[in-house]
Amino acid sequence: MVPTKPGNQPNGTRWRDGASRNTELLEGTMTGTRSPLDISTKLQQIAELARREPRALTALAHHIDIEFLREAYRRTRKDGAVGVDGGTATSYAEKLDENLRSLLDRFKSGTYWAPPVRRVHIPKGDGTKTRPIGIPTFEDKVLQRAVTMVLEAIYEQEFHDCSYGFRPARSAHDALAALWDGLMEMHGGWVLELDIEAFFDSMDHEHLRSFLDRRVRDGVLRRTINKWLKAGVLEAGELRYEDAGTPQGGVISPLLANVYLHEVLDTWFETEVKPRLQGRGFLIRYADDAVLVFSSEDDARRVMEVLPQRFGRYRLTLHPEKTRLVKFIRPHRHEPPKDSDTGSFELLGFTHVWGKSRKNSWVVKRQTARGRFGRALQRVSQWCRTHLHDQLSKQHEHLVRMLRGHYGYFGITGNANALSRFLHEVTRVWQKWLTRRSGRGAMPWPRFRRVLKRYPLPPPVAVHSVCRT
Repeated sequence: MVPTKPGNQPNGTRWRDGASRNTELLEGTMTGTRSPLDISTKLQQIAELARREPRALTALAHHIDIEFLREAYRRTRKDGAVGVDGGTATSYAEKLDENLRSLLDRFKSGTYWAPPVRRVHIPKGDGTKTRPIGIPTFEDKVLQRAVTMVLEAIYEQEFHDCSYGFRPARSAHDALAALWDGLMEMHGGWVLELDIEAFFDSMDHEHLRSFLDRRVRDGVLRRTINKWLKAGVLEAGELRYEDAGTPQGGVISPLLANVYLHEVLDTWFETEVKPRLQGRGFLIRYADDAVLVFSSEDDARRVMEVLPQRFGRYRLTLHPEKTRLVKFIRPHRHEPPKDSDTGSFELLGFTHVWGKSRKNSWVVKRQTARGRFGRALQRVSQWCRTHLHDQLSKQHEHLVRMLRGHYGYFGITGNANALSRFLHEVTRVWQKWLTRRSGRGAMPWPRFRRVLKRYPLPPPVAVHSVCRT
């Protein structure tokens, strides 16, 4: 049993699954609720204040009022996993106005108690390793969302263009497009792949606090952030307190990670490294995934040499095998590439290689990375096995969603072959598991083709263009 503190939950009650009530209707019945447009105006005012004032901001908590919390609640995912208290969004919404007002009072008065996060492990890579995920309580998610909204408005004025992860109006595909543009403009170069070992578990709290001090010194906000950093982790019934890291899965964790790497990597590269380069160079970072591209091999090797010391200064470690330098030079126009001339590298689930376009010119092509392809197909196979005896219509409906989700991310210009291969493999997996349905008879291909005619799977679609220009 996780200890609770009096007053952290309204009226001393414990949230449990209760009768479901439409939360949208609840929000609509609140008196005096401002529209999201009003909150957006307030966030614009915070952003304007951050642009005008280069010093640390000391008065921010007053922007978080009851309407602000309601908007934070609206933006909080309602179907996520539950935290240590077992409370759901449905049970929280039953007395939403009362709960939010209690939360606001505790936040402003400093009596809010940050409960521990519930840690679970999900498969990572090829499934032999796992990644720890921390799950806050639902109320904690709401308050983290509100604080994140304020900090985001401030730090969007600070962050560099090279950063793409977990930022408004930016996506992984924007990062991939910027990388493509840079590589094509430079005709390739020397690509330095970065891999930070256990980054979210390694962020040093003292360094993080010093980074926050440079822009945010509001006592209420900083006290609350400190409580989250010290909240502890509940795993297998054991409560532990750690002096480093912020849980993956926390609403505020991606922003804190961006603040950390903004200082450790982005600003360092833009202000100290680039002015000293002999040639050209640029950085693309999405959360803790990053590549640095250089036109000069000497520049690339000098930066690679100092990177371990730079990261070690902030108690971060680069993976010795996964951090590597790749020669990624565009091949000569009329000559086939040699293995020694150009290599390949991965970023955000795509393998980047040089290939010929339809006009017979060399372009950077992105293909679904082998590991990501295998894991996606493994998830399809596992689902088909688990739902072996579901109706065909139900199976078809879910497989269509899985395929469209895959196309939605990997459907990028030049990746048609990998998409077609994925559709072929999904079709094969579906047929294999239908054949194993007991009491239904085998599903040979002639019979399965009739099934596909009635329940067709969607063909591959290129959703994203190859570049930004």
